Amino acid sequence: MRILAIESSTTSAKAMLYDSKDGVVGMLSEPYSEGIEQGATGAQDPEAVFGKTAEMARRLAADQKIDAVATGGTWHSIIALDQTKKAVTPSFTWAYTGAAETARKLRADEVFCNDFYQRTGCMIHAIYPAFKLMDLKKKGLDLSDKLFCSQSTYNVYKLTGAWAVSDSIASGEGLLNVHTRQWDPEALKMVGVREDQMCRLTTYRETFPLSREGAVLLGVKEGTPVLPGYPDGALNQVGAGALKPGVMTFSVGTSGALRMSVEKPILPKKPSTWCYLSPNGWLSGAATSGACNCLDWLKSKFFTPNIPYEAIEAQAGEVDDMPIFLPFLFGERCPGWNDEWRGGFFNLLPQHGPADMYHSVQEGVLFNLYHCYQMLCRENGEPREIQLSGGILNSQNWMQMCADIFGRPMDCADMPHASMLGAAMLAMENLGCIEHIEDFRADATETLIPDPDMHELYEKRFQLYLEQYERQLGNVSGQEGK
Repeated sequence: MRILAIESSTTSAKAMLYDSKDGVVGMLSEPYSEGIEQGATGAQDPEAVFGKTAEMARRLAADQKIDAVATGGTWHSIIALDQTKKAVTPSFTWAYTGAAETARKLRADEVFCNDFYQRTGCMIHAIYPAFKLMDLKKKGLDLSDKLFCSQSTYNVYKLTGAWAVSDSIASGEGLLNVHTRQWDPEALKMVGVREDQMCRLTTYRETFPLSREGAVLLGVKEGTPVLPGYPDGALNQVGAGALKPGVMTFSVGTSGALRMSVEKPILPKKPSTWCYLSPNGWLSGAATSGACNCLDWLKSKFFTPNIPYEAIEAQAGEVDDMPIFLPFLFGERCPGWNDEWRGGFFNLLPQHGPADMYHSVQEGVLFNLYHCYQMLCRENGEPREIQLSGGILNSQNWMQMCADIFGRPMDCADMPHASMLGAAMLAMENLGCIEHIEDFRADATETLIPDPDMHELYEKRFQLYLEQYERQLGNVSGQEGK
């Protein structure tokens, strides 16, 4: 059996060919063109995103016999469409923060905030489609006659004509009840939309036949089964072989995320971590908005375009003399959920150069994630193993820094595109090639061992980070109270 897995990620379109006997036999990935952004950070042209993704799939699937198409995307995107299912807004991705003011005002009601969180597993935050829709309504968009879907759901509709969304994608919208796994009536009422404006909920156990138009776009036989779209975070859990309790996946890419599979919804009394649906259960996790995007920002501002990242790392000074960096250039998700917060350097001295600042950004990104890790462990216990993936694997220095900060051995994922591998595994179970997706296990290419002395040093620096975090948190809280 041969699976074509396609994915519309935050910044690029991807496609993979997976063979039930030979494993991964093909891979393509290309960044979106600059024209895909529509006037605001995180707002993308949904048709252009789909077109680029279909192009990757068509180039990879040429002259191949494909038995199923598995699809993926990201959590938190939303598109408004008219009754003919033509998009009337951009695809607002997780990076779009236009609803920050709307979310901030709602967060002021602590009782309302906690009630929403306990039902949906989502915090009141601009990242969630529920609040993006509320903000669009305030800005004049009539929601009453619109339909709504995510980018990955839009992709499946364009390929099959099916109007259905996986409950896993839906759980990241702030509109699904994480306990009942159905649309939440109170959340829908809050936003001002009806259930019949949302897609029908489904799972990967249901497939849709590839339409004639979809077959032409992909170069794949009409009628080939297509799986509903799943979010890359949930698929990463499958591809990393981490669906059983006790295994944490830790991805550091454009943004950062920590996830643990759990057997029931885990929701702290005080909102901090999130809880969404995985393909077969629930995920307890934390995510950050700043990771590799913060490094890219600093590199673009202070270094020549062609300088290698490792050359920058080699110029940095002693670790104990570095500035402290709060990595909230793109707002804060976990642990504090302040989408209007901004990043900054502290303890910056004249002797510090751009390479020192680069090191501080690497460190600050990981400190933010370490802060989240501690909160997750309080709710779920310590994981027995941690699997590291994402763009961080391109830097041996940053990988080792990560192990040293966390003080835990970390297995580096064998598959750089674990989310697409996870999508392929859903198709493999659906076709009967494997019995259970839980049984899939990816091999690690390397195990990072922390240096105890460096862990001790980073613990001291983490305390400095927390001091600055709490100080700035007090400043932000004071400003919001005015």
